[in-house]
Order: sequence, then structure tokens, then C-alpha cells
Amino acid sequence: MKDRDYLIDLFSEFGPVVLRRMFSGYGIVADGVNFAMALRAGIIFRVDDLTIPRYEAEGAKPFQYETRNKTVVVKSYRHLPERLYDDPEELAAWAREAVEAAKRAAAKKPARKKSGNRKVAAKVATVKAAKKKEAKPAARKKTATAEAPSRKKAARKSTRTKR
Repeated sequence: MKDRDYLIDLFSEFGPVVLRRMFSGYGIVADGVNFAMALRAGIIFRVDDLTIPRYEAEGAKPFQYETRNKTVVVKSYRHLPERLYDDPEELAAWAREAVEAAKRAAAKKPARKKSGNRKVAAKVATVKAAKKKEAKPAARKKTATAEAPSRKKAARKSTRTKR
């Protein structure tokens, strides 16, 4: 994995990027999309049907990782060709393509229903609050009724002793 300063310098020709901690490295974000990863295995760019041929021509392999049971191949990410690490201008062009590939992939995904999740969360919070309100007054009543006679008795005793 590369360090933050190295990555920011590497992408300086491309423009500003946001680095977010991810797995064993960083997710690299520009224009609101995660278009690359910097992991122990190297820098990996987002690809799609339009950009894969360029990576194949360079001999860039798909990103893969090992689990306990198998090797997982992630076809939507490819390793950055080694020669681009020394060519910031061409790396910037490849990064722009990766951003566009990430945007196309995001456009294909159906939109999340955020409002539905908020409604469910609000209902759950309302139910929890109602349960707390039901539980607290009952507990207070028990202690209030238990304490009330003793306070009255204490008040009576103090007035009796004063006479």
C-alpha cells in the first residue's frame, strides 16, 4: 500500500482526490464516485465494457483476492499498468476514464429508497420512545405510592413530637 502523500502526489496531474480508509489501503474518490483503490496489491482502477480493452492491451489483470475457500475475481476493477506510475499525465487520462466508468456503473444501479428507510427508523424510534414512557410512569407510581405514606408518617411524627 502506498501512503497518503504519495497518492496525492501521484494524482496531482489528475486533480484533487479524496482518500478514504478502505480494507488494507484507501478508496480514491473524485466527482463523488469511488473510481480507484490503493491496496497492498497496488493501485486498481474502475473499469467497464468501454475501458476493459485498453487494460487488456496493457496486460493489466482484474483485481482479485483470496478468501478461506476461494479466489474472488472482481471484473469491474483492474490493476493500473506499471508504466503509468511514472507518467502522471497519462495516469490522469486513465483516471478520468475510471471516473467515467464509475459514474456509468452508478447510473445503472437502481436508486436507493432512502425515505423508506427513514420512515422505518422513525417508526422504530417512536415505538421505543412509547415503550420507555409506558415503563417509566409505572415505575414512578410504585415508588411514589411507596414513599408517600412514609413521608406522611414522618410528617405526623414530627408534628406529634412538637406538641
